[in-house]
Amino acid sequence: MLAAAAGGGAWALDRYVLDHVEVSGASAIAAQNVSVAEAAGTGTATATTWTSDTSTIAIETVATGSGTGKITYFVADVKVSDATIVRSAFANDQFGENIVANPSAIAASVNAVLAINGDYYGFRDTGIVIRNGVKFRDAGARQGLAFYADGSMKLYDETATSADELLAAGVWNTVSFGPGLVDGGRVIDGIDGIEVDTNFGNHSIQGQQPRTGVGLIDENHLLFIVVDGRSQGYSRGVTMPEFAQIFADRGATVAYNLDGGGSSAMIFRDELVNNPLGKGQERGTSDILYVAG
Repeated sequence: MLAAAAGGGAWALDRYVLDHVEVSGASAIAAQNVSVAEAAGTGTATATTWTSDTSTIAIETVATGSGTGKITYFVADVKVSDATIVRSAFANDQFGENIVANPSAIAASVNAVLAINGDYYGFRDTGIVIRNGVKFRDAGARQGLAFYADGSMKLYDETATSADELLAAGVWNTVSFGPGLVDGGRVIDGIDGIEVDTNFGNHSIQGQQPRTGVGLIDENHLLFIVVDGRSQGYSRGVTMPEFAQIFADRGATVAYNLDGGGSSAMIFRDELVNNPLGKGQERGTSDILYVAG
């Protein structure tokens, strides 16, 4: 999870003492993985491209500014032929609180081509959790993001609906962190003052932070973006409005903030793409979003 803002106490992952498993073998009740074939791709010196029968992924490294103002981030432009190959996976294939594994380990366990850390659902006991078409939690508390099986994506109020209603409407995945960054192609006002939770360790997600987010340009055309931060001279991180603007500038019609800080990670073909906190080390999390491979 993101650490507390400056002046607040930092939260450490090792405060988790007991795992609480609610569902083991979670993937067994979800859809089966889809295998795709690799074809060689080319790009610029700062880009990598993957092409298969079902997806095209272009990863770009972007560095702007200099000195203490430098920002480094990674953009995965993802096009899929079937929205259901954009999936979620749980740490240790178990659903519950305080169960964690490194994003690369979760990604390897499901043969992911591309993955980013998810919403760290296991940090809390609220939020609607639908993953790969299966309901795991129905406790609406905040603004969520819904991925639909038709390739669309929408922000929604968790407290105004239910997991069953979402499933009936064609929702394939949900994430529950936030806030929403972009809606209707425009940066949402007031996102620099939102608190996702008021519990210990996440009093604020504001300021210049490492970030992970997901957005949609058009049906079946997504953006996964990870911004590194807290590393002077490499990347300072970004504010919430800055993060939203990155998505808007790239044509996102909808975008949503996921867990960040030391959790922010992008994995491509079993390799860590970004440099978390400038240390090159992942931090355990409860879940990932990924493109099946």
